Parts: sequence; structure tokens; C-alpha cells
Amino acid sequence: MNKLKILPITITAALTAALLFGGWFAYRHYGVEQPLDRVANAIDGVESAQIEMSTEQVKVNLKLAPNADLGEIYRRIKEDGASEIGGKQLELSASAKVSPRLEKAWSYSLFDVAEAMENRKYSGIRDAMANLSKQFPGVTVTTDMDDENVYISMRDGDSAKFVVLPRQPAMLGVWPNA
Repeated sequence: MNKLKILPITITAALTAALLFGGWFAYRHYGVEQPLDRVANAIDGVESAQIEMSTEQVKVNLKLAPNADLGEIYRRIKEDGASEIGGKQLELSASAKVSPRLEKAWSYSLFDVAEAMENRKYSGIRDAMANLSKQFPGVTVTTDMDDENVYISMRDGDSAKFVVLPRQPAMLGVWPNA
């Protein structure tokens, strides 16, 4: 019986693994992440986009212009990137140049927003944001909602704060992007 030679088998296994995993990573980067990156960066109001993919979700980290329409950006990414996203969950994280005044305004309204989300009375968010604009003159707030999220855009001059709140009750424990 012939003895198996260890060195050629090891080299063959290593090359096979490198080709398989290298091909998979190349496909994921050039075939999925880069096209989705181009979709996100082509939307008005998006200054830059970074895509992070896992087996169950696609996370899009956006840097937005102060005048960006957060709800519309989410819808466009979901529609235009549908082939890349597939059945994965899309999670959006948006940031912009935030002022301490906007952070303070958000902290004032946080309890009202949390209560409205918990009770699923989303009109309470709109009311809280209207009161916020009265408490902080010059701060404008727009809200938007779809089947998955509530979008809050706060603006103060050239500063903005964007918040995406998921409508699923199980996810309301922590708002990672608030």
C-alpha cells in the first residue's frame, strides 16, 4: 500500500480553502456590498455610506447632510438595493454634525417618545416633536413612519440629528442609534 504524502495533501487543502473563502469574500465585497454602497451613495442627502453585512442583516451606516430626508433614504435603499439585501433585515444608522443643543432637545423629548413607542401611539411622537420646536426656537423637527420604523429628523442651522426607531416591540429595549 502506498503511503500518502502529507506535504502535497496539505498544500492542496490550503489552496482549495483559500480559493473557496477568497472567492466568497470577493463575491460578497464586489457583488453585494459595493453595489449597495453605490446605491446608498447615489441618494440625495447622503454624504457617505458604509455597508456591514452579516448572515441575517445588512447594516448601513450613513453620514447625512442636514437637509436629508431620512424616511425617503431608507425606502430608496430598500427598493434600489433589494437584490443585494435579499431576505436580510435592513438596519439604518444615520449621523450628521450634531450640536449640543440638539442633543439637549432630544433628551427633553426622550421620555415622551419612549412612551409613545411603547404604547404604539405614534401620534404622540409628532406631538412631542411639536412641543420640542416650541421649547427650542429654531429647532425644526420632521417625523416620518413606515411599516418598519419611525424616522425623526431634527435640524438646527447646519446641525442635524437623525433617529431611526424600530416599530417592533421586542427591539425597543435599547435604541442603539438614539
